[in-house]
Amino acid sequence: MSEAAKDVAQALRVLVSKGLELTGLTDVQLLQLAIVAAVALGLALLLKDVISTFLIPSIKVELTDAEANDKIEAAKYQLGQPFDKDVVPCYDPSTMQLLGHLPAMSAAEVRARIARAKDAQKVWRNSSFSQRRKLLRILLKFIIENTETICRVSARDSGKPLLDAILGEVVVTCEKIHWLCNEGERYLRPERRSSGIMSFYKSARVEFHPVGVVGAIVPWNYPFHNVLNPLTAALFAGNALVIKVSEHASWSTGYYGRMISAALAAAGAPTDLVQFVTGYGEAGSALVTGGVDKVIFVGSTQVGKLVMRAAAETLTPVVLELGGKDAVIVAEDADLSQVVQIVLKAAFLNCGQNCAGGERFFVHDKIYDKFLEQVAPLVRNLRQGNPLGDEPVDCGAMCMPGLAEKVHGLVEDAVARGARLLAGGKLRPAAEMGGQFYPPTLLADVKPGMKIWEEEVFGPVMSVVRWQTDDEVVALANDCAFGLGSNVFAGNQARARAIASRLEAGMSSVNDFATTYMCQSLPFGGVKHSGFDRFAGVEGLRGLCVPKAVCEDRMPLLMKSTIPPPWQYPVQPNCVAFGTSLVAMFYGPGLVYRARGLAALLHCLVFPGAYGKKASGAGGKPKAA
Repeated sequence: MSEAAKDVAQALRVLVSKGLELTGLTDVQLLQLAIVAAVALGLALLLKDVISTFLIPSIKVELTDAEANDKIEAAKYQLGQPFDKDVVPCYDPSTMQLLGHLPAMSAAEVRARIARAKDAQKVWRNSSFSQRRKLLRILLKFIIENTETICRVSARDSGKPLLDAILGEVVVTCEKIHWLCNEGERYLRPERRSSGIMSFYKSARVEFHPVGVVGAIVPWNYPFHNVLNPLTAALFAGNALVIKVSEHASWSTGYYGRMISAALAAAGAPTDLVQFVTGYGEAGSALVTGGVDKVIFVGSTQVGKLVMRAAAETLTPVVLELGGKDAVIVAEDADLSQVVQIVLKAAFLNCGQNCAGGERFFVHDKIYDKFLEQVAPLVRNLRQGNPLGDEPVDCGAMCMPGLAEKVHGLVEDAVARGARLLAGGKLRPAAEMGGQFYPPTLLADVKPGMKIWEEEVFGPVMSVVRWQTDDEVVALANDCAFGLGSNVFAGNQARARAIASRLEAGMSSVNDFATTYMCQSLPFGGVKHSGFDRFAGVEGLRGLCVPKAVCEDRMPLLMKSTIPPPWQYPVQPNCVAFGTSLVAMFYGPGLVYRARGLAALLHCLVFPGAYGKKASGAGGKPKAA
């Protein structure tokens, strides 16, 4: 019998000696008993998990034809049709098939939805964490059971491939729900804090109360996750949510909205707790100024400034998650067999339409040519097309009309200024392609002075830059108005970490790309023109609350706050001397100062008449006669 097994047997003997008579059993028999007990415990835990899983209510959502099927019959939507301010046209950017119209809500309609959310939040703010977890688990169960449909609806509304929908819509949403259910309560419970030295008899804490109604304005690139991301955190923190979705990806809210309504009902939550807003600028402005208690805006820097300006009128706090031009730095000792496929995902996931996507790829001079030799043929062979077609695709469509033309303009400017076009870079009309597409593009020798160096691309373009020293690459990477994410690859991890620490960004991944977002305990956000404040993580969750400072007597029956006699009105001549003595006694830099303070304090109390009409100076000594 091994020593470890003997230790286990002895530990079991000690633990149960007071409850069971096992002294007659051998060590082998005790070990067998321990194994049986461990198996029984494991089976009990498994049974509990199975029972709890079945206790989570299942919800069902009826599907329309376009939500249920990959191929549909629908008329084509023609870009450039006369603008109707009262409706939002919805179409598939990969096929240009018209999916229907949604109302463009007026300011009055938006304010009415905010009012309904406020009434619902008054009830929900008193909900238990158990009920909030139940709601999230209902949503999680539905997501697991309906992943294929969720991805199809997202692909149809935004043009992304199904794999990109799984990675960017489903996985990160499930990770967020898992983190909230397992750790969220811990960070929203009252937190004990130090009461300080002078208030040693006090108990101090911070309480986290829901802000009320959270208003969110989200973009079109991830229509499912961009709804569920603020929703799960806001509701778990006890808030209501009013969410304005992009006019370029509103159709999917029909399905997602029915899912949310069914989950709220199954969890016993108020039906008006989540409100959707569709429309244009008027609706967005009304959301910011219509009475919400906090605004989360995810979008461009230009629109973010408008949101901030509007929120200033009502002093509504704002979280701004804006543009990015994330750097991907590849050192000469990086493992290219690992790096190449990761950087391809960084550049072309969701056709490059990611706020934290890789836009600037800094490759060391020693492996620059080798890197391009490996990457170029892969980029040329990426398949692009309708994600719901007969064949799998690597890149989908450009969701926003006009974005392909904007990206192409940046590529043409870069080539005109000396960049080498190694793949893609050819714009074909939507009528010819059947949808809004721009090909995966590879640019080498990109340099400062090109428009693509300054402007956010938000498209399928990998811009490669050559560098030689660590100081040089840090300077090049920081030569940017944006500072959202950053990524560093190097064989020497300490070196990669050192480079990452010098980058002006809100997030850094070492030897991987954007993995900070898979760690949902971490905050998400940037610096400079990428915005401020954070959503996600502990900081984002607590940011959906009002931190309330609370202080009370630690032992109220034994010690309570009273005003010392020298400070009671009318104050006594020794009041200032008493105060300076207290300061020296509690905060003096060493025992000598504190002893002097204590002596002066005692003098104030024992000989109060020794002080004249004016309080004494430092040290608490009475005036000379």
